[in-house]
Order: sequence, then structure tokens, then C-alpha cells
Amino acid sequence: MATTLDFPQMLRGAALRVTRPRVAVLQAVHTHPHADTDSIIGAVRRDLPEVSHQAVYDSLHALTAAGLVRRIQPSGSVARYESRVRDNHHHVVCRSCGRIADVDCAVGDAPCLTASNDSGFSIDEAEVVYWGICPDCSTTGSS
Repeated sequence: MATTLDFPQMLRGAALRVTRPRVAVLQAVHTHPHADTDSIIGAVRRDLPEVSHQAVYDSLHALTAAGLVRRIQPSGSVARYESRVRDNHHHVVCRSCGRIADVDCAVGDAPCLTASNDSGFSIDEAEVVYWGICPDCSTTGSS
């Protein structure tokens, strides 16, 4: 069951002005999870060939600040963007090809938000990155 997203309405709901670059960037992030900026620029330019790098960077910044997209940057990687926000999920990264996949919290109601010592902080998010080898790279390496 495919869901059609109303990107202009999402922007209005976040009190952002609706512009063609913002709509195109938001759509690209939804279509290409964990994409880097260059990949997003390429995707946006398929629909808006005249869009500038700066317009994409500005849109990503505004969308991230508004909570419509999430910026992640695993160690040793360029920044990547995803549309899955506000659910405290984590990521697994392939050490070989760099592929990134989402990983839900292990069990219960966000157990990763219960730190052994919170040092007085009110914790609302945890970032966990799992590292390993993806199935495609495991198969390639064992051939």
C-alpha cells in the first residue's frame, strides 16, 4: 500500500515557505534514504536542472532545522540525510561498501534512552551506530 506524501503540506506544517527546491529536496530525501549531498543534488537536478548547489544546501539545512529530515554522519563518512525522524532508530554501516540501513531500538519503549548514568541530563535521543559487513559484501568476500 503506497502512501502519497504531500510535500508542500509538510513544509507548511513545519512553518517553512514552500519553494520548488525545498519540495524537490524533501522528495529526494524520501526517495533516497541515507543519500549524501551530491546524490541529493543529482536527484533534484533530474526535476529542476537549474537548481544551484547552494539552494540544495540551504534546503537541507532548513529541512533539518525544522525536523523534516535527519542528518547523520557515521565516523569516516560524509553527511547523509534521511526522512525517518523522531523515532530514535539507529543505523548499521557496512565497513566494506559504506551501505547504511536503519535499525530499530532493540526492545521496549526506547530502552537505549535509559543511560546507566545520565549525569543529570534529560535524555531525548540516543545515537548508536553498528558496524559490520553487509550481506552483498559478505557474499562477494566468500566467493
